[in-house]
Amino acid sequence: METRIFLVIVLLWNSWGYASDSLKVDSLKPRLIAASPSKNIRNVNGILFKYYDQEEDFTPKKVNGLGIGCNVTGIFLPPLMLFSLPSLQSWDFGNNYAVAPKQRMNKINGLQLSLINMEPTITNGLEVSLSSNISTYAVTNGMSVSPFFNLHHEMNGFSVAPFANVGQKCRGIQIGLYNKCGDFRGIQIGMWNENGKRKLPLINWNFKKQKTNKI
Repeated sequence: METRIFLVIVLLWNSWGYASDSLKVDSLKPRLIAASPSKNIRNVNGILFKYYDQEEDFTPKKVNGLGIGCNVTGIFLPPLMLFSLPSLQSWDFGNNYAVAPKQRMNKINGLQLSLINMEPTITNGLEVSLSSNISTYAVTNGMSVSPFFNLHHEMNGFSVAPFANVGQKCRGIQIGLYNKCGDFRGIQIGMWNENGKRKLPLINWNFKKQKTNKI
């Protein structure tokens, strides 16, 4: 009797382990079309539709293709932000944004197209966003374009927005009415430009290593 019970327990344990391994393998299998939030999908070779993952339950995904942010909050945010543009001068990423380790971030290799991005994301390619990156850690390697403003922790490449480009660590070019980055190397073009080296109208620059200044 005891032998039978032992055998049943072993069989159940093996079945559970097999099912668990199958789920892990299935979650790593690339999908052509997927949605976020989702705990069972890790890789997408195609299109990822994003809404908003809660930070404590966030499952990072790797996308080779297109990431589409569908959160309708992004439609209403730009008018509100336009009224608060003067306050961008005292914007503090440390207080307003949750820092995420890069292994816990989405990675999009290709195009990120969104109303608003609220998931920690690394974009390698082109980012086009209505309301940029709000309440999340964002890194863009390539080009970021917005009809209103761009907000990034890290920006390597071109950041273009009519009203404002605000970053913490920037390497490249910022073009907009107002440009600001604490740890900056490159060129800023706009009505008013600020970096860790100096503040100037029209055009500003810095090509030397500098101490990081919080924004």
